[in-house]
Formats: sequence, C-alpha cells, structure tokens
Amino acid sequence: MSKEIEEHSPLLAAGVRSGDVGMEWPMLEYLTTQEVSAWIRVSSASLCRWRQTGQGPRVTWMAHACPRYKRSDVEKWLERMAA
Repeated sequence: MSKEIEEHSPLLAAGVRSGDVGMEWPMLEYLTTQEVSAWIRVSSASLCRWRQTGQGPRVTWMAHACPRYKRSDVEKWLERMAA
C-alpha cells in the first residue's frame, strides 16, 4: 500500500478490514476522495471531475459534501477501465 494511503488511513495501511474487526467498523469499506486518489495515483481534482461526469467509480454520498467510495466499487471500476 502506498505511503499516501498510509498517511490518510492508518487502519487501511495496517491491513485492517471491516471483516477483521467485526460489524462495529463497517465504514472501513468506504474510502475518502483523498484515499482513492492516492490509491490510483490521480489528483483529487481528476477524481472529482470523473465523479461529476459519471466517468469515475460509483460514489456514495454520506452527506451533501461527503462523497465516499466503496472499496469493491473502485476495484470493479479499475477492472472495467483496464479492459
């Protein structure tokens, strides 16, 4: 895992997943814009633009200005983009 993700998400960097710690941590499956952009090595602005145009990974809105990306949705999107 990249250093950028470690800085933004120490639990994810340590390899902790929601299944590892039980249902009390279900939000570990959801990543911030910064975590996803560090993971796929693009700017947050690019990810935002893709989100606005419907070209990026599926997004879940936790609040008006709080987009989150489900890890499995990002992985599926990456697979589609590689094909």
